[in-house]
Amino acid sequence: MTTSNGTIRIAAIADTHLGRTSTAAVQNLFAAVADAADILCICGDLTDTGLPDEGRAFVRELASVKLPTVAVLGNHDHETGHVDELKRVLTDGGIHVLDGDAHEVRGVGFAGIKGFAGGFGRRTLGPWGERAIKDFVQEAINEALKLETALARLKAERRIAVMHYAPIAATVEGEPLEIYAFLGSSRLEEPLSRYPVDAVLHGHAHHGAPEGRTAGGVPVYNVSMSLLTATYPDRPPFRLLELPAPASTATASSSDLGREGTNRGD
Repeated sequence: MTTSNGTIRIAAIADTHLGRTSTAAVQNLFAAVADAADILCICGDLTDTGLPDEGRAFVRELASVKLPTVAVLGNHDHETGHVDELKRVLTDGGIHVLDGDAHEVRGVGFAGIKGFAGGFGRRTLGPWGERAIKDFVQEAINEALKLETALARLKAERRIAVMHYAPIAATVEGEPLEIYAFLGSSRLEEPLSRYPVDAVLHGHAHHGAPEGRTAGGVPVYNVSMSLLTATYPDRPPFRLLELPAPASTATASSSDLGREGTNRGD
């Protein structure tokens, strides 16, 4: 399914924190997404504490969107330790939850992970010293390996990398320097240098910057709901990516669309 000008429209959101964020705010967001996009991508922290009941509430609100939906979980979704049950709730609600997986929707391939912390560039934490430090660093390495595996599986012409934590420092700029290391890791960028993607989507840095680029020039978008609300107060808080339609879907007629989008979230 494509728009009449031969594009696929992907609405990207993160950090809805349902359970803390008002239901009305989430309803308004989803209503705007439903009118604007062909695919919905959610970059973690769907819920505030990861309780299954919060997941059920999220699914109820999302029911009005009726778009193919992919998601990764965030740190808040892990908070209470109900990850497996939360995943089942979201999956039963029609959300394709990625965790080191690849999934293709309408000719667009998505590779997704949660990601992890550790810092950026020369300030990236190294695996030296106490066992707790080594375990912390290993978690970031494990997430990067999961992303690499997922990216290697993508065969689609258009590819999107999805994560919660940031893979570059540019999209956390604006946050206090003291917490940069807890907002993402350069290790998450490394697989992106080996496997080409059209864009990278993440959340988590609520007061960061809306976009940046990897060392290889790939656009990276921070789609945290609070960040987009503050940065673009006159727009719904989501990023709308418009990609040239893959050859396999480019011939789809605009009459095939269930709706024509008029709102822009980018």
